Amino acid sequence: MSRRAIHYWKCDRPAAFHGTEERRPLPPGLEADLRAALRGQFAARAVELKPARTQGNHLNWLADVDGTPMFVRVENGPEGDDRLELESALLNRVRATGVPTPRVQGCDAGRRRVPFAWQALERIPHPDLNHWFKQGRLDAAQVAFAIGAAVATWQQIGATGFGPFDSEAWHRDGALIAYHARYEDYFTLRLEEHLRFLVERGFLTESQRAEIAEAIARHHGLLQLSAGCLVHKDLALWNILGSPDRIAAFIDFDDAISGDPMDDLSLLACFHDAAFVERAFAGYASVHPLPPEHRRRFWLHLLRNLIVKAVIRVGVGYFDRDDGFFLIGAGRSGADLRRFTEQRLALALRGLEQNAELSCL
Repeated sequence: MSRRAIHYWKCDRPAAFHGTEERRPLPPGLEADLRAALRGQFAARAVELKPARTQGNHLNWLADVDGTPMFVRVENGPEGDDRLELESALLNRVRATGVPTPRVQGCDAGRRRVPFAWQALERIPHPDLNHWFKQGRLDAAQVAFAIGAAVATWQQIGATGFGPFDSEAWHRDGALIAYHARYEDYFTLRLEEHLRFLVERGFLTESQRAEIAEAIARHHGLLQLSAGCLVHKDLALWNILGSPDRIAAFIDFDDAISGDPMDDLSLLACFHDAAFVERAFAGYASVHPLPPEHRRRFWLHLLRNLIVKAVIRVGVGYFDRDDGFFLIGAGRSGADLRRFTEQRLALALRGLEQNAELSCL
């Protein structure tokens, strides 16, 4: 389906919040269909599947296909989305820049043989970095620097237009063409709807909604981009695999867009403190100069990303979960996550208005 009217897939897709339930029942026959699809794709004699203990909007398995270990993702939403094929191409393009990603072993999003899209990836023998972070074992300074350098590196991948990429254009000629001619049109897409949702659910007051909307409108000049760059758009430690001090692979470019150079760095600030974000900025600057007005652009994108994350967290009920959930730190609760989200949203607004230093994170 087209993502022209989508700002962020998880909350804006027609089946909003699909796949985000805490306990997802497996549709009858899906695993058998997946096993048959893999057997046919790889002409395999034996396919073993073990559900992966992951939390996200895809169903995931650890697979063994004639002795070859793979990580298999399934998208079974009602929209018939084919993004896994485009995401497979993006993984290859990002790896070609020197940033590590898993190799794509196979992918079929056509739903002609099975009623879902699937993707088989090289299985990276490392957990995600959030595993080490929650244990207090992550070398945050080294990892943050490497993340910033990777962001600057994959930004050399350009595209025409802004926002989500047009799957039809990619299928037709392999071009990365985004849906919107103006970045401002993408950035503000569904903004009013998102803010209204947060007021209706009691997360924001009406005066807070108005203050946020007015601040974004006053800074619309920051959104007048002449060209976009590749933005991961879901950059977080659970989408990076590796050891406590080394990155083995960046994963899940499913939400990638053509956008602003500061967007991915702002996503890190949705979760981390000033020291982490400053090291990421240093890593970025070691590869590419920071863009003009980079601080204010950072705060503006942090504000927009926190609005989206608040919509998801409220809509799915993340504030009611415990520390077994990947977003919640060890020994903390959903109530702590809510307070952090509220505080970080207010901080992003203040940072934008004051062009604040990153040290106030």
